[in-house]
Amino acid sequence: MSLRIGVDIGGSFTDFAVLDEDSRKIRTLKVFSRPDNPGSEVLAGMTGLIERYGIDAKEVAYFTHGTTVGVNAVVQRKGLRLALVTTEKFEDVLEIARLKIPDMYHLLSKRPEPLIPRDRVFGVKGRLAADGSEEAPVDEASVLAAIEGIRAAGCEGVVISLLHAYRNPQHENAVKALIAKHCPELFVSCSHEVWPIIREYERTSTAIISGYVQPKVANYLTRLQSALAEVGVPAELKVTKSNGGVMSAENGKTNCVQMILSGTASGVIGAAYIASQCGIKNCMSLDIGGTTADVALIVDGNVQYATGEYIGDFQIHIPSVSVSSIGDGGGSIAWVDDFGVLKVGPNSAGSNPGPVCYGRGGEQPTITDAFAVMGILGQSDLGYNSVTLDRTAARRAIGALAERLGKSVEQTAEAIIRVSTSSMYAGTSRLVSRFGIDPRTFTLLPFGGAGPMLGCYLARALNMPNVTVPVTPGVLSALGGLIADIKNDFVKTTYYELNDVTLALLAEDAKVLEAEARAWMAHQIGHSEGASLVLTADMRYRGQSFEIETPINAAAIAGRDVAAIRAAFHREHDRLYGHSDAGAGIQVVALRLVIASATPKPELERIEASVAVPVPLREIDVWMDDASHRIPLYRRADLRAGQTFDGPAVISQDDATTCVLPGFTVNVDAYGNLVLVNRTIQS
Repeated sequence: MSLRIGVDIGGSFTDFAVLDEDSRKIRTLKVFSRPDNPGSEVLAGMTGLIERYGIDAKEVAYFTHGTTVGVNAVVQRKGLRLALVTTEKFEDVLEIARLKIPDMYHLLSKRPEPLIPRDRVFGVKGRLAADGSEEAPVDEASVLAAIEGIRAAGCEGVVISLLHAYRNPQHENAVKALIAKHCPELFVSCSHEVWPIIREYERTSTAIISGYVQPKVANYLTRLQSALAEVGVPAELKVTKSNGGVMSAENGKTNCVQMILSGTASGVIGAAYIASQCGIKNCMSLDIGGTTADVALIVDGNVQYATGEYIGDFQIHIPSVSVSSIGDGGGSIAWVDDFGVLKVGPNSAGSNPGPVCYGRGGEQPTITDAFAVMGILGQSDLGYNSVTLDRTAARRAIGALAERLGKSVEQTAEAIIRVSTSSMYAGTSRLVSRFGIDPRTFTLLPFGGAGPMLGCYLARALNMPNVTVPVTPGVLSALGGLIADIKNDFVKTTYYELNDVTLALLAEDAKVLEAEARAWMAHQIGHSEGASLVLTADMRYRGQSFEIETPINAAAIAGRDVAAIRAAFHREHDRLYGHSDAGAGIQVVALRLVIASATPKPELERIEASVAVPVPLREIDVWMDDASHRIPLYRRADLRAGQTFDGPAVISQDDATTCVLPGFTVNVDAYGNLVLVNRTIQS
């Protein structure tokens, strides 16, 4: 028997999904996360899997996990003390940025302080032209002066980002060599090594985020490798990536920027897999964990990708699954402001101390506590018996807010849920407006520990027709990491006018990218046979200040078919903006290549069918829609394919609790997924 394990480390819980390659069956587990000791939760989970399922660690042939170590370092500003070396006269690149305020509708909105303050930015003499040719060589004296300043500032590392390094890395390499010679103890990173893109601010900021977290991530991965070896896991550690793929931990130690959004990306990959198995063409995934609610769109069966996703206050310009944080998580804290207005978040109780009802020292009421007060949580086992809910403590915590609001405890608890839903509604509305989609044509797929509790609330607010709750919603991100393909992105800045002459250059660039991609894949899995290659180009009409990523047929480049490439861009521009200009000149700003090698996927197991009316465990008292109800409590494992029942109801299982609001009908599909049909849709 051979086992594959996927792990997702969240704000409150760490989730495990184990795939038996012989039977294709999935086994799951949750343990509390340990932000105070990252990595220990993985060992605790391995111990739990051995005790619960009797698995043999020596049979683990594949082990991948997503981590929040890098994200947390940026959000909490607890990364490396860095210096920035840039081209002389460009020392203000971080302050100038793009001259945009974070929130255009907020007059007092301010840009965040850079991760590297101005007094730790050093300019060096030397200049490359836009085509990569040298106008002036690197001045060694100016580099030595910068090194003295770096030493005086007590820096632990240096990021080098020089003008036009995406074209020619010669100057960055020269500065790096001098720093290594005079300060061998310093960590040094070059922008062309991280992500060689045009535009100085985007390339610099991405390199800074990478350098800011890289030593911490590398140390974490090294410790985890050692720990897994101690418990007898022979598999090479792999990490999930921001683009929804997987790479080796060794690769992650030197290229950690590619894995900084790994957790959120894994969830979307898992959601897309479930959607494809269920025949859902257009899907909105809703991942609600302990800290945030994150949403992504799956359109025509395809996960949506983008660059410029946010890490805390900062954008990172690498390809990643397009995920937007739209609201609060189960651990988000409810509070009343000075004007007597109920607010939820942004602070979270996280895993430690956690919600009050967990009995781990939490004192401030959270969304989870609100559900406990309403009677939706605490009626059955939770978190694989790792959590025993104290509903009395939750009532006491929310009672303090109720006194200030002049409401009952139950009314206050439901008000917390409504405030959270309102926040998610606003965030989702912005998202669907940006992508130009109608949520009434999409199915909502909620997952994460709190997703199935809040799914009906958001679907009702958005008039979404269906909510599909997967079989193991609480550990779907772990499953996503488990089934993610081995994958990587490559980019080459071109900045060519599209014509017969430059097409020959594009063909050579495409060959270089393919060679790099195949070499990377061979290093990951030993070969590149059977790997898929997807080529795209960042293109624009001459005079535009933005590009559109356009799918390109590699045969069109090899065959020097300019007309086919032009037509592809016109079609994409027309699809996005409703118009195109067949007579305008076109620029190819960059070529992108994605290489992927498929990994084994589990087979969703069909469950036993039945036409009998499902029998609940018992009836429970809950508070919903401003009234007390006595409703059925069902155990998920007891439900059979083909069974149906109307809400309100609560459905319990080890990894999550599903809340079915009045006006929804539950249908159990052939695989055990819960399809909740919204009968409250308004025209």
